[in-house]
Amino acid sequence: MIDPSQSTKIIGIRVKKASLTGLVLGFVMLVCLSLIFMDGWRSWTARKNQLQEAEVSTANMARAIAQHADDTIKAADTALLGIVERIQADGTSAPALERLHKLLVRRTSQLAQLKGLFVYDENGRWLVNSLPAMPENVNNADRDYFIYHRTHQEDKPYIGLPIQSRSSGAWVMTVSRRINHADGSFAGVALASIDIDYFNKFYDSFNLGKNGAIVLVMERAVLVTRRPLLADSVGKSMVNTTVFKESRSKALGIFTVNSAQDGVKRLNSFRHLDKYPLFASAALSEQEILAEWLADTYLHSTGVGILVLVLSSVGFYLVGQIKLRVDAEAESAAAKDAMQRLNLALERLSLQDALTELANRRNFDIILEEEFNRAIRNSSSLALIMFDVDHFKRYNDIYGHVAGDECLKEISQAAKSCQRRAGDLIARYGGEEFAVILPATDVEGALLIAENIRLAIQKLAMPHAANATGVVTVSAGVEAIIPLRELNKPVALIEAADMALYVAKRTGRNRVCRNESLTKTA
Repeated sequence: MIDPSQSTKIIGIRVKKASLTGLVLGFVMLVCLSLIFMDGWRSWTARKNQLQEAEVSTANMARAIAQHADDTIKAADTALLGIVERIQADGTSAPALERLHKLLVRRTSQLAQLKGLFVYDENGRWLVNSLPAMPENVNNADRDYFIYHRTHQEDKPYIGLPIQSRSSGAWVMTVSRRINHADGSFAGVALASIDIDYFNKFYDSFNLGKNGAIVLVMERAVLVTRRPLLADSVGKSMVNTTVFKESRSKALGIFTVNSAQDGVKRLNSFRHLDKYPLFASAALSEQEILAEWLADTYLHSTGVGILVLVLSSVGFYLVGQIKLRVDAEAESAAAKDAMQRLNLALERLSLQDALTELANRRNFDIILEEEFNRAIRNSSSLALIMFDVDHFKRYNDIYGHVAGDECLKEISQAAKSCQRRAGDLIARYGGEEFAVILPATDVEGALLIAENIRLAIQKLAMPHAANATGVVTVSAGVEAIIPLRELNKPVALIEAADMALYVAKRTGRNRVCRNESLTKTA
């Protein structure tokens, strides 16, 4: 007969075993799921940041391309205005045309984008041009631009369809203006032909990767040119493309789509020219944008997978030991303690930036909230410095992302060397931007510390060819506040320091500025 007390003890042990088994299994699953979630969140955030940086890059390229096209056409149109005024003032006598020929030759040699300058009479015959010799029996009355000006009287430039020049055979984009007789009737056309290869040479200066693309498109849905140039690029209809449809309703925009030209999925940014009926678009391959992120994600996922596998194995091992031995409680406690230590280690790592070993954004937010509340209680001043690397995107473009990472490490160490108090916090705020929390510090003290940081980084003398100083520099914004409860929030201090950083950037970079807009005292 079984002793009731022993039976109760056995039942108690079994219940305890089942409870411990459930606890261990639940704990292991929670840790594994937490690791997977944290890594997934980190990966998603990194992907989002990578795409945002690419959006800024393509938008800047589109702006530069549109400005270049605007300036190129403007220079040609300015030359045409002078030609039209000369003809309408001097007439078309032989001496006048001879003087005009010399002017056209000189203007063409001065403007690299010009393939030639031409003047036609009302019948389309060549009156004068910038060529060394006048071709015979050439008539351009059938050209798009000639027909347009013959039927339109407005005094404005006309951007014609891309054509192959009859004088050189090269593809050109035409800019033309109408010439009138004294009575206002049609007297002919002044034409500037812009070498399309001039645009292509400029576009070759952009780093687009292997599958990036640049297009210059007329608002009539005609492709002027493309980089890389395809066999049918010039003059191709763009009416059914997404970039043309998007551009019809907005002056600028960003979108992702599979290219109608070659099927590559790209992040596109387009922008209309300010003065002429064209728009430019810069596009980067999404696959190339995310290549570095994808490699990093694979690496982290593999590490997390191995860690999850190890944790799972340990968990199941502990469960087996609980089932086999009565003293599994001790092993379970030891395993639980080990897991807690691991969680603490993970917590510490989650508050530190892996690259620079500074406090990360999460740590910054926590400490700023704590110091803000302490400053309210003590009625003391709290200062914040925001600084980032000048032209860091260009630095990465020139020297590569590996060198960029090393640059951020050096900057972090230089900033840490300026730290004088244990209570101050230097954090990587995001990308190439850093923040310094200075408790019990007024704005003058913060300005001094910010200047020390700026000088320390400049003294590193890290080469930076795209920066005006030739070396890596930083710009800093400083603000300080004596916060009041229910009146001030930490975000106001961040925004004020960030505004001061913007002022430093706008006024020339490599400097420290403060913001005057935030109330300093109660």
